[in-house]
Amino acid sequence: MKNKTRTVNISTGKAISRRAMLRGTGAALALPFLDAMTPAFAATVAPVHRFQTVYVPNGMAMDYWLPSTVGRDFEMTPILQPLAAYREKMLLLSGLKANWNLAHAGAGGSFLTGVTRGGKNEVEILAGESVDQMLAKQLGKETQLSSLELSMDAPALAGACTVNLSCVYTHTLSWRSATDPLPTEHNPRAVFERLFGDSGSTAKDAREVRLRQQSSILDAVADKLSSLERSLGSSDRHLVESYTESVRNIERRIQKAEEQIDLTLPELDQPAGVPAVFEDHMEIMQDLQVLALQTDLTRVITFMMSKEQSARPYPQIDVPDAHHPLSHHNNNPQLVEKMSRINSYHTQLFANYLDKLAAIPEGDGSLLDNMTILYGAGISNSTVHAGDNLPLLLMGGGAGWLHGGEHIQYTHQPTMADLHLTLMDRFKFPVDSIGGSTEPLPIY
Repeated sequence: MKNKTRTVNISTGKAISRRAMLRGTGAALALPFLDAMTPAFAATVAPVHRFQTVYVPNGMAMDYWLPSTVGRDFEMTPILQPLAAYREKMLLLSGLKANWNLAHAGAGGSFLTGVTRGGKNEVEILAGESVDQMLAKQLGKETQLSSLELSMDAPALAGACTVNLSCVYTHTLSWRSATDPLPTEHNPRAVFERLFGDSGSTAKDAREVRLRQQSSILDAVADKLSSLERSLGSSDRHLVESYTESVRNIERRIQKAEEQIDLTLPELDQPAGVPAVFEDHMEIMQDLQVLALQTDLTRVITFMMSKEQSARPYPQIDVPDAHHPLSHHNNNPQLVEKMSRINSYHTQLFANYLDKLAAIPEGDGSLLDNMTILYGAGISNSTVHAGDNLPLLLMGGGAGWLHGGEHIQYTHQPTMADLHLTLMDRFKFPVDSIGGSTEPLPIY
């Protein structure tokens, strides 16, 4: 292990708190994990285990997703190919089915809850506590925010969106209870302020002043940040400098997006802070997630690359067709191939996110090594809303438990709820049941 310089009280062995915050006017800057946060005489520090879901809508072009072989010699299919650099951190699961197989409502509504049914009409809101919120109850005891629920689309928790059921099922994955769905946030400015705005009684006014002045979160804590950096070892100073530059860079990009919206797109009824270009929006949202995890502001995130029934076109990859209508391809080979391009584009965007996580050092590894990420969709063959053989990946290092490089195929038709039981076990918070679960999955 490399030699590390820590700044601690040698007589007591006390280190900087992992929850340390630098507070200024309207701002509270969380710190990344530093060597100085490890007690001087501690033999080992247990890694922090984090959970994330990355959800893709409207099913998958399964012929382009599913390998024909199982075990460690599975082939990297066209949709998986963008993730080739992370093969050894990839556990491909096949043979699992949705617990509530009802078009797009069941796909989103049961993906993390494992419920076997939801509401029966537009106004009946019913599901169950989702696995991310079960974990948030436990992991959130150590963080400022118990969880983040994010999306690339504006939330809609009212009205009917699919089979005359509430839009809540297509617009969120997270449920605090059977009747309490959690709305997603798609505005980078709102996410940034939630992460770094001061939670004190004057926070709202102070944030408004800072926004009017176009000043930085970092300006508000500059003196304290300088004092901290002077007390740190060289490796910690380098980490803090890299981290604060990331914070400042995100602020610049959000401000630029706001300026562009105000100046060039006044006709759009779009919240300030949401970039007009999809890729720009995606990258800022990914960077915000990395900062939230790196600073231990939260250990639980759900991120919807898009909502179920999304009609977003992708002309940038030569697919100008609206996604949802294209997903009902009636197994036409030409249309399925187009669908596969969207699916592959999503895995490329996901690979970009993994690159960011893998670039953040933590302990003897990286931020990615200490994460369990569930990637996938709540529908397989989208043309018939198939709820069997869902396309699913577990990615990361799982803080030691997750060993990738393998395709596991289940033949006894387990469900998503069974997978969630396993995840709770792996996070060392076992529960008796989740939704329609029967037993944990045998993974190793």
